[in-house]
Amino acid sequence: MKIHHIGPMGVNPYQRQLAKTERLATEKASRDQVEISKEAKELQEAASWEQARQAKLDELRQQIENGTYQVDPRAVAKRMIEYYRNHR
Repeated sequence: MKIHHIGPMGVNPYQRQLAKTERLATEKASRDQVEISKEAKELQEAASWEQARQAKLDELRQQIENGTYQVDPRAVAKRMIEYYRNHR
């Protein structure tokens, strides 16, 4: 008895599935994109402010340790008056 194959010969049924998944993967990769929210950008900027603040604190600490830090009494008095006028 001779059996004849039905359908095309030499076609691997898994090859079509593999080609389909590869095509979908390349299509999906080209459509992906990332957007950074406004809040995330503000957080990134806050990190740079922290570095500047830390540098200022280190400078003040150095001046205090060296004894070169001087307070302007007029500026302190002015800021105190502004504070109490604005926070009543």
